[in-house]
Amino acid sequence: MKITASTKGLLISLGVCIAAFAIYFLFLAKKNEYLIDNPTNDTYYFKINNGNEQTIASGQYFKVDLNKGKNNIQVFDKQKKLLYDSAFEVKKYRGLINITHQDYFVHTQYYGYNIKKDSLLLTLDKTNIDNELYLGSPKKFNSLYTEAFYYNIDEKYDAIVKNVQKVESRSKIFRKQDFLNYYKEYYPSK
Repeated sequence: MKITASTKGLLISLGVCIAAFAIYFLFLAKKNEYLIDNPTNDTYYFKINNGNEQTIASGQYFKVDLNKGKNNIQVFDKQKKLLYDSAFEVKKYRGLINITHQDYFVHTQYYGYNIKKDSLLLTLDKTNIDNELYLGSPKKFNSLYTEAFYYNIDEKYDAIVKNVQKVESRSKIFRKQDFLNYYKEYYPSK
């Protein structure tokens, strides 16, 4: 059987399309995950939606399965004494469970061509963290659950955003100490 030039072109273009989708989904697609985090020095036990008891050690975070809608969590200390039994609502595709109610900060990073980040940051509110003011209005969060971010604690900001014709922003949630370290590195003049 002889393959015509147009059939070869069709097969090549289909192969390129399949390769492009494979590269995107394997390497470029953003993961939609729910994480549970323990930034303290203590170990905790928890059950989500009356499932199996799980352990989260000091400084650990990991992926958990949540349902859209109402979810519940029971949290126990290292002696397995019930600390609280609470419910929370899941609406989006990524979120963070803060079982220790520690301070986290959601920071917004701006991208764009010829962006003047210093003057942009000065127009935003300041946030007081440990009696120091931080530009860019990082939002403090210490409740049980949040979805108010784009990048989770295990992800980094994109080094490059493709659409640079206008100013765009992405928000990331940080543990408190991670945010302070990031801020000092990214804004060294502070």
